[in-house]
Amino acid sequence: MIATARLFLSAPRLEGPHVLAKIFSWWNGATIGTLWTVARRGELVGSDEQGNRYYQSRDNVSYDGRRRRWVIYNGYAEASKVSPDWHGWLHYTFDEPPTVTPLPRRAWEKPHLPNLTGTPLAWRPPGSLAEDGRRPAATGDYQAWTPE
Repeated sequence: MIATARLFLSAPRLEGPHVLAKIFSWWNGATIGTLWTVARRGELVGSDEQGNRYYQSRDNVSYDGRRRRWVIYNGYAEASKVSPDWHGWLHYTFDEPPTVTPLPRRAWEKPHLPNLTGTPLAWRPPGSLAEDGRRPAATGDYQAWTPE
């Protein structure tokens, strides 16, 4: 009984109006079935600055003898939300997670950003219809085509 309670304490929470979303959607975080599997077989390793939580299996039961590793996304499931250091750990490039051995950061490195395409924060060049639709005036090097 105590072991079961301990499993559920480390699992992500089902709270408030999000319970129905957890039952009926897989694209906006983990489903109830996934949370149940994580609670039974998973061990929380850490989380990143975006709220994604990283797990590994408690046992080595897999085809290659390694412990499985996975991520539960905070919100929409988008692979570009995983930072490079956690990506390396998920793909067995690094043995230790970034919570134990963080990657050294260079002064010129920018913070990780997920792919913003399709969001209001996406880059829109001047003249884009999604921006304001006004293009800069054409210079003398352009001649419009007219059918003859």
